[in-house]
Amino acid sequence: MDFLAATHNVGKRDEIQRILEHLGIRVLIDREVGVRLREPEENGTTFEENAAIKAKAAVEDSGMPCIADDSGLVVDALGGRPGVYTARYGGEELPFPQKIEMLLGEMDGVPEEKRTARFVSAVVCAFPDGRTITVRGECEGIIGFMPYGEGGFGFDPIFYYHGKSFASLPPDEKDAVSHRGSALRLLVQELENMLDS
Repeated sequence: MDFLAATHNVGKRDEIQRILEHLGIRVLIDREVGVRLREPEENGTTFEENAAIKAKAAVEDSGMPCIADDSGLVVDALGGRPGVYTARYGGEELPFPQKIEMLLGEMDGVPEEKRTARFVSAVVCAFPDGRTITVRGECEGIIGFMPYGEGGFGFDPIFYYHGKSFASLPPDEKDAVSHRGSALRLLVQELENMLDS
C-alpha cells in the first residue's frame, strides 16, 4: 500500500518509512508519484491544526492516503518559542545553521538547568474517503551550548537527549526516542486497528 508524505523533506519521509514499513506501507514523496503538492497556508495555532491542513491538501492534490507531520521545538526559556513557527523562525529562507545560531544567541547566558525544551510532533493521516487519524508525540531534552553531530536535520544538532544531541544519534536510536517516532508508533497502532476492522 502506498502512502504519500506531505513533505519535501526526504529525511522526514525516511523516518516515517522506517517506522511504517513493517505494515507493508511504502511512503513516497510527491515527485516519486508524479504530482505536485501545493504549499497550503499553515495558519493553525497548534501543531495538530497545521498537520491537518497539510494532510488534507495533499489528499486533494494526489487522491492518495497522505501523512503530514507538523513538528517544532518548544523552548521553556523562550516562553515556548519557536513552537508552531519553528520552520519559519528567523524567516522561512534562513538556513537551519543560521536559525541555530540565532536561537543559541537568544539563549546566551541561560544556565543548563533552565535550558529545558521539547520537540513536539503532530501527525495526521488523511484518507481520500475523509477519514483522519491524529496522533502526537513529544520528547523532552535540553538546548545544548553548541551544535554537535552530523545526522538529523533542523534543530537536531542543539537538542540534547540524555547527554547526546539528536544529530549524533544513529537513525534507529533517534527513532526509538524522538517525538516523531513516538507519534508514528501511535499512528501504527491506529492503522493496525483500522486495517483489522
